[in-house]
Amino acid sequence: MSLFDKFQQIAAARQPLVERGIRSNVVMEKVISSTEAVINGRHVILAGTNNYLGLTFDPNCIEAASRAVRQQGTGTTGSRMANGSYSDHLQLEQELAEFFGCKYGMVFSTGYIANLAMLSALTGPGDVLLIDADSHASIYDGCRLSGAEIIRFRHNDPDNLAKRLQRLGERTSNTLIVVEGIYSMMGDRAPLAEIAGVKEKYGACLLVDEAHSLGVLGPKGRGLAEEAGVEDSVDFIVGTFSKSLGAIGGFCVSNNPAMEMIPLAARPYIFTASSSPSIIASTRAALKILKARPELRNKLWDNAQNLYQKLQGLGFRLGPEPSPVVAVRVANIDEAIALWKGLLEYGVYVNLVTPPATPDGGCLLRCSVSAGHSPEQIEQIGNGFASLKEVVREAETA
Repeated sequence: MSLFDKFQQIAAARQPLVERGIRSNVVMEKVISSTEAVINGRHVILAGTNNYLGLTFDPNCIEAASRAVRQQGTGTTGSRMANGSYSDHLQLEQELAEFFGCKYGMVFSTGYIANLAMLSALTGPGDVLLIDADSHASIYDGCRLSGAEIIRFRHNDPDNLAKRLQRLGERTSNTLIVVEGIYSMMGDRAPLAEIAGVKEKYGACLLVDEAHSLGVLGPKGRGLAEEAGVEDSVDFIVGTFSKSLGAIGGFCVSNNPAMEMIPLAARPYIFTASSSPSIIASTRAALKILKARPELRNKLWDNAQNLYQKLQGLGFRLGPEPSPVVAVRVANIDEAIALWKGLLEYGVYVNLVTPPATPDGGCLLRCSVSAGHSPEQIEQIGNGFASLKEVVREAETA
């Protein structure tokens, strides 16, 4: 077996897309706003960006980023451990900790690195990571990097989690449970109150990834832990800046004093260049907006529920509950590609998701709704699906 034979399986999985003229990713020739772009020369509505609060074009965020570039330059050119920390990085960490009511806050260059760093630093050989089976790739990769024993429990199943903890016996004291607030593919929430109860019963630790629930759930927008009323039972909250905060980066907040040692123990943090000043500045501005403008969250949910109800009324198979992630489940890859191409021609861009990225081995057209979408845009997204309903019928009867 040669070094490159492993890529044959990837090429085979990609072939159906290549045969239908679909690239690995879409190229946006021009980005017009948080909800519009030009793709293949066509003006389209963006319904696949995770831009939940629509802040990528917010004037305050843009001005903050521009000012930071002029004052501090384009980049930090190294890690914080080697080059030192810019004061704005420290201020953002303090602001995040205060927002979540925590003692410690830590900023990472991406959300992916946040999970790699936290999971690999918190656990190691001899420890146990109990993770939801549908966890994001960054969680799986962080687990592998840790060297700890990895045990999966059935998706959103607290009883299955309890059984696995019970089998661990005294090892629960060095076990970290990892779940997500909103799962990115199907848009479903973790039953976090029940999971927190199991965690407390068996004496494990709990980390919640609020990447898709920050700015989306909770009275103050802190995420599912706030909505479920279990923030005191969550030991570590990880999140990202690349969804509701409209930038790129990641963070962890906690009241656990172990956080003081994470910068000295997390290799992905130690050896990765820190975020550019403009990113930190726009993120700080976005966090202020998230706190000051709850009406954005209300609009987001109005849009999400309207689209979910419209697609449900058209007879599409959707994820289990209304969410800013509206997942349309399709029978096979031919149907998925036909629908995706048809929507793009209609003027709507959504995410085409095929195995192995999907949790159940099927295909998805994944919509992500934004507070930036107007009611007319939500209507047009729904009309795009309605115009292609016949494609689904033909596929189902073929």
